[in-house]
Amino acid sequence: MLQHILGGIKAYSGTFRLIATLRLWKYFWIPIIISLLTAALIITAAYSLSDAIGLFISQAWIWERGKETFTVISEILGGLLILLLGFILYKHIVMALSAPFMSPVSEKIEEHLLGKSSHNHRKTSFMEQLWRGIRINLRNLGMELLLTLPILLLGLIPVIGIVATVLLFLVQAYYAGFGNMDYTLERHLKYKDSLLFVRKNKGVAIGNGIVFMLFLFIPVLGVILVLPLSVTAAAVKTVALLQMENKIATDPN
Repeated sequence: MLQHILGGIKAYSGTFRLIATLRLWKYFWIPIIISLLTAALIITAAYSLSDAIGLFISQAWIWERGKETFTVISEILGGLLILLLGFILYKHIVMALSAPFMSPVSEKIEEHLLGKSSHNHRKTSFMEQLWRGIRINLRNLGMELLLTLPILLLGLIPVIGIVATVLLFLVQAYYAGFGNMDYTLERHLKYKDSLLFVRKNKGVAIGNGIVFMLFLFIPVLGVILVLPLSVTAAAVKTVALLQMENKIATDPN
């Protein structure tokens, strides 16, 4: 598992050079705008709603003494809760809406790695790619939320809270890497087969997602670069995995 995680991380090496070589930056402008707008909406929501959520939580404190302190703490917790939910939603919103723009990027990387005439794959339309992205990310969002709730409850237990934080980060990383890998998988595997493929190669998905998540902690620049670099790294690694498992169809001619 650790080796596969490191493989997913190492795939980021040379991504800038590959993007420049294949002149892929032009494909990223709309996804970058989607990414910036989504991040801005989430941050605005966290700032706007933290007071209301904090006030709601503070009602649990029925005593006058310490009420003000508890209210302040509740507002901070409310903001953090929205940011956590925002982190989860951000990935899936951006990756779902960017699917029709990222699929051509993945295809060009695949052609560069394998040669234009060395393989064939399913041809999908803009709307098919968008629907696949929405379907995959809605499914992943539901699964991630189901896993996140018990982990958050574990986080309330002293000492175990540290482990819960790491688990929460790895869960988010896995589903981020999952979405990035699917831009390549959608041309070669059906929906259910893609789920099985990523599950089998979950270490690679986690490795890709770890860097994805770390980029989000870099103000502004991280939101701009996260999708171009993570999608490029995922495409390179996913093509290699498909080759290893003989899942890339070869042109008989």
